[in-house]
Parts: sequence; C-alpha cells; structure tokens
Amino acid sequence: MKLIQEFKEFAIKGNMIDMAVGIIIGASFNKVIDVMVKQVFMPPLSLLSEGIHFQDKVWVLRDAIKDASGTVIVEKVVIGYGALIEALIDFLIIGFTVFIVVKFMNRLRNKSQDPKDKTVVTPKDIQLLSGITELLEEQNTLLKTKSK
Repeated sequence: MKLIQEFKEFAIKGNMIDMAVGIIIGASFNKVIDVMVKQVFMPPLSLLSEGIHFQDKVWVLRDAIKDASGTVIVEKVVIGYGALIEALIDFLIIGFTVFIVVKFMNRLRNKSQDPKDKTVVTPKDIQLLSGITELLEEQNTLLKTKSK
C-alpha cells in the first residue's frame, strides 16, 4: 500500500505529467529532426558527393555466397557507415538545437530573476529574496556607521 501512496504523491505533484509531456515533445522533435536531416540536409550532401546516398554507403566484409541456381546460401555481411554518418548529423542538429533552446531559456530566466528589470514579471520568491537582501545590506551599512 505504501508504494501506491508514493505513486499517487508522485503523480499528483506533477512530476509524471511533466515527464510525459517532455517525452511526447521529445519524440515529436525527433521526428522533425529526422525528416529535416533526411529530406533537407542529406540531398545536398549527396549532390556534393556525386549523387551517392549516405544510407547506401557500406563496407562489405563478406560478399553473399550463392549456389548454382542463384539462391543465396550465406547473406552478405556489411557495415553501414553511411547510416552512422546520418545518425551523427541527426545528433549534431539535435544537440545544437537543444543548446540554442537552453540558451534562450536561460536568458529568459536570468531576465525574469532580475528584480530591477521591469520588462519581465519577476517571480514572487525572487522579489522577496531581493527585498530581504536589500534590507540586510541597509542593516549592515547602518551597523558599520554606528560602530565607527
């Protein structure tokens, strides 16, 4: 019963909802990046490489072995390094995009945490903490002037 209670607390706090939303957005983002790489970036790269498609680039380790009738007895063994190149391009694009999004979010967060910036609403906790800081600084300056 304790496990069920802990799960209810976890779900009610919103952590599960936040995770679900993040996973859904991440999966959709992955589809967008996949299409962008395969349909936007790879065709020009293939054009630059004289029409060679990267997904077709392989190193053949062993050719297929066929019998006299042409039936494949042993499958061909290949390393698909072109698919690896596409995956690396996917990774770089996703990494760069996430970097830009995080950088933008950090800029917004820093702007919202500055109580002197009136263009963005400062959260209540930051307002309270900055007010306490100002009061402590005033108190310290008063104490320093009294002690001299």
